[in-house]
Amino acid sequence: MLTVLGDRFQYCDGLTRRSFLKIGSLSVGAASLPVCLPQILAAESASGRKTQKSVIMVYMSGGQSHQDTFDLKMEAPAAIRGEFTPIQTSVPGTQICEKLPKMAAIMDKCTVIRSVVGQRDEHTSWQNLTGYPMNQAKRERRPNFGSVVSRIQGQTNPITPAFIDLFPTMKHRPYNSGNAGYLGPAFNQIRTDGENLASMKLRYINRGRFGGRQKLLRQFDQLRRTADHAETKVSSQVDENYTRAFDVLTSSRLVDALDVTKEDPAVRERYGKGSSNHLGDGAPMWNDQLLVARRLVEAGVRVVTVAYGFWDTHGNNFGHLKKHLPLWDTGISALISDLYTRGLDQDVTVCVWDEFGRTPKINKNAGRDHWSPVNYALLAGGGMKMGQMIGTTEKTGGYAESRPVHYRDILATLYRNLGIDSDEMVRNQTDLPVPILPSHAEPIRELVGRLD
Repeated sequence: MLTVLGDRFQYCDGLTRRSFLKIGSLSVGAASLPVCLPQILAAESASGRKTQKSVIMVYMSGGQSHQDTFDLKMEAPAAIRGEFTPIQTSVPGTQICEKLPKMAAIMDKCTVIRSVVGQRDEHTSWQNLTGYPMNQAKRERRPNFGSVVSRIQGQTNPITPAFIDLFPTMKHRPYNSGNAGYLGPAFNQIRTDGENLASMKLRYINRGRFGGRQKLLRQFDQLRRTADHAETKVSSQVDENYTRAFDVLTSSRLVDALDVTKEDPAVRERYGKGSSNHLGDGAPMWNDQLLVARRLVEAGVRVVTVAYGFWDTHGNNFGHLKKHLPLWDTGISALISDLYTRGLDQDVTVCVWDEFGRTPKINKNAGRDHWSPVNYALLAGGGMKMGQMIGTTEKTGGYAESRPVHYRDILATLYRNLGIDSDEMVRNQTDLPVPILPSHAEPIRELVGRLD
């Protein structure tokens, strides 16, 4: 909802004005905290001189098979080994699935953790997004990763939310993302498949009417200035701030970032377009969303979450992967390469992962079932040490054999790359301190170096 003239309240400059800067869930401050307009505008001005750190998290709904992508077991029996053969990558001595040739070419820009442990057998995104199983997260109102970042670091500029969630609404409800929980609704993500996206555009009032109300507000201010000469100077300053604030409100930066048709067609072609149609009860394989994620971090968003594909292959596992891995290969490799090409690899971290792996043994339906003992995660950028394969699994791919990495350590690494210590506290809605993650979670030393 856009409010140009509303209830009276007092600004921090001591002047009383009507509220007029609300646009749906995107107020100028994008939070319920008291904030001075001059401070907001100063922050906008300063944001261009600061280095912004961001995370793009890609969640693969359903659980992709680790043994058929980045951890092939060619020495295992046929009932475990599967149909694919490995190919060499750009990192000497490492191999991945033949269906991922574009990823193989850029493995020097990635790191794969083949020994992710600690996840439960539950078909949800909650462990990945909060660091806690779904039932516990709901009971304790654990906030989404992006909401924690929003609470601690806030926005990089007045018109760009800290956290945008590109998850579509999926039929299997636990795949869908939670919200800010105990942090309060001021730190909820902006969702792009509903009213939040509509409110980014001046949907409820056109620019002509918006300009007319701006003119009316100026007339009221002029009357006030005439009646009270003592405050003329301060009023003039506030009037200038109003002008700049209207400019902020009508900025197209965020809406433009969401519009991939504004991208270089050659770049969009490299990403591959995919489709917005959902797969199964999970997410679509819509590569435009990966490109949107890159455009959003360039616009100043700190955290972007993407739900991508459907990988719950209880049957026809290999047929499904033959059909869908090439598009995954195209989109994920394009995103990572794009970050390096644009000089964003030191500041933007990409994390691609899911809720669990798949069973070592192929079932009677040529599928693989749920398998929580071990999984994989792919990371890139963030100034981390790339070109690694961290951890190993035993001969069947069923359990971590060396260097088990708890999934919360991955979240701790993402926080660290944003400049947040996951050992610290975050203030909840009642201003009480709450641990961000359990004390055992720590950044992955192979990626970030010594932990002093």
